[in-house]
Amino acid sequence: MSCGNHHDTDCSEVLLKVYDYLDGEMGPDDCAKIKQHLEECGPCLKEYDLDHMLKALVRRSCACEQAPTELRTQIMARITTVRVELSE
Repeated sequence: MSCGNHHDTDCSEVLLKVYDYLDGEMGPDDCAKIKQHLEECGPCLKEYDLDHMLKALVRRSCACEQAPTELRTQIMARITTVRVELSE
């Protein structure tokens, strides 16, 4: 996906890393790049907002249970695969 505007960090890179950003699993430099991009790019910010709401909904629905690490890894791999397929 691309919004058509030039950014220091490409839209597709931001969208691939948005869950790492949401989960606080990025270093400070990468986090700053994603934050700057989201401040500049409406389409990516909209996707970020949707992903943020989805995580909040899942968190509220499953607050008492934690997914096994293997399940989380499989889900994240599938999400990444679907995103790549959608962006092609």
